[in-house]
Amino acid sequence: MFMNQLSHIQSPEDLRRLSPEQLLGVAKELRDFIIHAVATKEGHLGASLGVIELTVALHYVFHTPEDNLLWDVGHQAYGHKILTGRRDLFETNRQWSGISGFPSRKESPYDAFGVGHSSTAISAALGMALAQESEPNSKDRTHIAVVGDASIASGMAIEGLNHAGATAANLLVILNDNQMGIDPAVGALKAHFSMLESIAKEEQQDQTANNNSLNTSSKANFFTALGFSYTGVIDGHDLQGLIAQLKILKQQKGPRLLHIKTTKGKGLSMAEADQITYHAPGKFNVQTGERTPKPSLGPAKYQDVFGHSLLELAQQHPDIMAITPAMPTGSSLKYMMAAMPHRAFDVGIAEQHAVTLAAGMATAGKLPYCVIYSTFLQRAYDQLIHDVALQELPVVFCVDRAGLVGQDGATHHGVFDLAFLLPIPHMTIAAPSDEGQLRDLLFTATQAFDNKAHEAMGPWAIRYPRGEGVLPQWKKPFKKLTKGKGIEVKKGTKIAVLCLGPILHEVQKALSLLEASHPEASKTFGLYDMIFAKPLDQELLNRIQDHYAQIITLEDGVVQGGFGQAVASYLRARAGGQGNIKCTHWGVPDQFIGHGKPEKLYESLGLDAASLAQKLTSYLTDEKH
Repeated sequence: MFMNQLSHIQSPEDLRRLSPEQLLGVAKELRDFIIHAVATKEGHLGASLGVIELTVALHYVFHTPEDNLLWDVGHQAYGHKILTGRRDLFETNRQWSGISGFPSRKESPYDAFGVGHSSTAISAALGMALAQESEPNSKDRTHIAVVGDASIASGMAIEGLNHAGATAANLLVILNDNQMGIDPAVGALKAHFSMLESIAKEEQQDQTANNNSLNTSSKANFFTALGFSYTGVIDGHDLQGLIAQLKILKQQKGPRLLHIKTTKGKGLSMAEADQITYHAPGKFNVQTGERTPKPSLGPAKYQDVFGHSLLELAQQHPDIMAITPAMPTGSSLKYMMAAMPHRAFDVGIAEQHAVTLAAGMATAGKLPYCVIYSTFLQRAYDQLIHDVALQELPVVFCVDRAGLVGQDGATHHGVFDLAFLLPIPHMTIAAPSDEGQLRDLLFTATQAFDNKAHEAMGPWAIRYPRGEGVLPQWKKPFKKLTKGKGIEVKKGTKIAVLCLGPILHEVQKALSLLEASHPEASKTFGLYDMIFAKPLDQELLNRIQDHYAQIITLEDGVVQGGFGQAVASYLRARAGGQGNIKCTHWGVPDQFIGHGKPEKLYESLGLDAASLAQKLTSYLTDEKH
């Protein structure tokens, strides 16, 4: 790929030495560079292509990193990374031991704040501005938060705006309005932003063109009501126009907002036409934009099994409703939303609202399924406890992306849900070991709801991983499972291996490897699929405790406070605190796990089949265990 200007830019200082005319070439080369890189290495494409001109303009006008630049969510920060000294490292983006796919304070002084979840930039930038008010030259230092139209509608972002508007903080919020999150933006603010665009167009027609005049609406709007000086709506792909506006805004002080209009995927026709798919398209042809086809054979994805199964259940049970906070495509709730738009809702990036909305539906006699990624459920913990569990309301939390998700890294791994769900009273917590069990657990929840007159159902959490399952055929008739009951997969003589979730299949592979070289392992190890983390299968655990000398627990979540420790706590209590069986817990250690392909991450933690086989071998040869 030809690079005339970009190859000479190692930092924004180099960028600022160029003429405004040369910047147009930089923008084109930067867009081409990202397209070529993501086409072969994968990653988040559409969001970064949409802010190329903005990225160049911000680093050109402002003196980063002295001026703090925060990218909300961070999907759009690829251009920022390339211009701030990481161009030659960019091929390692999201790879094992490579640079992060999101801004990271550990990675560069230009990454003012680490991100990954949405709607944090305004609060963080305001915090920086207020903390530095008393420092020399603080009024000359601008704190910039770039926020998308989907993210700014989140409660936390509005809380930040509400606070900032009542201060004199030198804060510039840039609203990147492309009418998209991962899926199309939703809600009343979307319509308001469209109205502001229409007003701006009308006023532009009435004004004499003047490059030095701010394109500021004279009419009150949502942002002016919150105390912000508002400028907009301007073309976010007009590089020279952006530079002119930013130079004027740089001279202003106090809370102000620049509203720009952009196109997600700008510069790649197929990414512009299909913005949902090209948010993170996988590998694709640089010339045509066509995605590299992936083999369609093999097991289905858990997400599709979930989506089709929930729709099937909803067709049978009129009380079922469903909610997702901005993830209809990723979670596959899109199938029910298309078929039953009055019963399935995308509420936008609003996890707290999603959970309490579900609680409200439950009080009205419905069975709501709250479909949410594990890492995002963390953002609604108070609502989970206070609004749902405390009232013993029948809400089914479909906890998607549980376990290690891969290249998105520490901000997106779903490894904490078991530890934070287990202490909550009235919760039922289940983890299917395959997509067939997922289907049956979704069905079993409906049966618990139907019988609620006889026993309180309370909230359920069904957690499952990202990606392909293991079954060649998943669509079989629904089967009711018994709440709190596990399965003895294989009985052994000395050591019981207790699994929760799909990690069961890695253990089965490990035992097959082990038995090939140590035939006695077939008799030594018993294997159990526990299915439920709460309530635990006490009857099964009692038999295991009475039969085996040792227990090994495995889970794809943090060990601290997780499933294994819950098992050990029960067994100690049953033994009167004496502990007549040794328990060892394998899972995610007490540390944040980085990014890389899931198989590499599990290998690094010793949770892949080969590593598990090696560890289990020591139990055959080391009498100390």
